[in-house]
Amino acid sequence: MSNTSRDFNKSAGEGTVRRFRSFTAPGVLLAGAAGAGAALLVLYAGYLVVSLLNPLNILPNAGPTAAIGVVLGVSLAHLGPQLQPQKGLAAGIGLAAGALWLGLTLATGVVLPLTFVVSTLAMFTVAALFMRTVFSGVNVTQLRKDHVESVVIRLVRGTLLAALTLIVALPFIFMVSLSFKTRAAYLADPTNLSVNILQPIPELLSGFIEVLVRFNFGLYIINSTGIALLTVVITVTTGILGAYAVTRLRFPGQRFLSKAILLIYMFPAIVLVIPLYTVFTQLGLRDTRQGLLVVYAAMTIPVALYMLRSYFQTLPADLEESGLIDGCSRGQVIWRITIPLSGPAIASVGLYVFMIAWNEFLFAFMFLDTPAIFTLSRGMMVLDDMEVPRQLLMAGATTITVPIMVLFFRFQRYLVGGLTAGSVKG
Repeated sequence: MSNTSRDFNKSAGEGTVRRFRSFTAPGVLLAGAAGAGAALLVLYAGYLVVSLLNPLNILPNAGPTAAIGVVLGVSLAHLGPQLQPQKGLAAGIGLAAGALWLGLTLATGVVLPLTFVVSTLAMFTVAALFMRTVFSGVNVTQLRKDHVESVVIRLVRGTLLAALTLIVALPFIFMVSLSFKTRAAYLADPTNLSVNILQPIPELLSGFIEVLVRFNFGLYIINSTGIALLTVVITVTTGILGAYAVTRLRFPGQRFLSKAILLIYMFPAIVLVIPLYTVFTQLGLRDTRQGLLVVYAAMTIPVALYMLRSYFQTLPADLEESGLIDGCSRGQVIWRITIPLSGPAIASVGLYVFMIAWNEFLFAFMFLDTPAIFTLSRGMMVLDDMEVPRQLLMAGATTITVPIMVLFFRFQRYLVGGLTAGSVKG
């Protein structure tokens, strides 16, 4: 080893010793308490999820977890400046803490399955990365009041985020897990959410096959897709023309119409459903796809007008005036200039309208009586029967939920961009 390397290692070691010596009692207490809290939070939440997805129900021992969490917190707080540019060091410390915890657990005579061993290492790594974020910019050797406040706020925020994630994710996990189970497996242990993915495919997908074939959910998917797509076409077309009219044209009542677009949302759907049921029955539109399209369009056109109007107001009118001077008609200006410039807003409106039409239940339940034209949400009522196994109900719910979730996460950037577009003018 060269003299330079020896000098660097020596200086680094001396710096480490000095930082440890400069640790104040409040700094040690804060780092230890934060580390213990983070370790307990992450490990108990992780073991809860793993136990639900595993035939074995195991919870970690609080004593060793808190003790190792204290060591983890103090170590990460001490190494705070070195941890900011690199996550690998924090992850390595977390893996070491997880290995130490497993060693202490093994010393007590408890042998954990491989699934829990891997999960423990992963969870301590997550806890270490979380602590790295908690102590970012905090100098525990010179602790100030704002440092304590920052650490507490980050811990509370992480705790609330973890709790909210569990609250949102567990029902979805339960739904998907139960949809892959047989009735015998569900009745044997209803709280066990583990799924044997090694079983034959026909057995694994038996619930979905029965729902699609026996209960005609394949037909309901076609009905829902067709109605949702037609609703998008009608709403987006009408919304573009209406939003352009209230934004660019001048006519009596324009200002009132522009501000009264969302008045329909002052009336809850449950208030409108009975009058509409009576009127549609007399017009022969009840129990038809056309009647449902009319209702869905009436529900979604106002919000489409509002969103597109806000976006059109941010577009420079000079471009459209130039098109008119060059000989374009109003329709050509909209088609060649306005629509291409409004792609994100139109995409977000289309996605939003599709989600509403796909998930809508109240009007579909009240208006549709013929099974051949049921939508997915209306078809779910067929499964809401004591004689229908619960795993079939969950398979139907998964069939409704997963496609729209995939669509949302795939195109959410357009939805967010379109919703925020037009919020700032100029």
